[in-house]
Amino acid sequence: MVLITLDTHARDVVANMVRDNVAGVGSFAWQSQLRQYWIDEQLCMQVRIADAKFNYGFEYLGNGPRLVITPLTDRIYITASQSLHLNMGCAPAGPAGTGKTETVKDLSSQVGKPVYVFNCSDQMDYQSMGMLLLLMSCMY
Repeated sequence: MVLITLDTHARDVVANMVRDNVAGVGSFAWQSQLRQYWIDEQLCMQVRIADAKFNYGFEYLGNGPRLVITPLTDRIYITASQSLHLNMGCAPAGPAGTGKTETVKDLSSQVGKPVYVFNCSDQMDYQSMGMLLLLMSCMY
């Protein structure tokens, strides 16, 4: 199912590029896609989108189920990647059940980085938040 989802998205992206006569790698239609490159000199994998570049983290999160990939998913990938590239955080907001968490998990899986999901509640205070950040920092 994951391969079908990814292949369908790739087919749609390529069809849109052909329709729009995209001819170069400098085009926004190409730059706005998440791409992986192998860098021989550094012996590392690099993930690029727009002007953001990340070294692949090799954090294997498994071949879990994926949501469908829509143009909105692509936009969120660009926005979140640019935010992280500028050393800022990313906290998607919106109604429950719209796929925010799954989209963030998918993006982190694509760049091989771990993602930590927690839900804030009225019981969460500065001490529990501090403990959560301490535990995450001890993992690395």
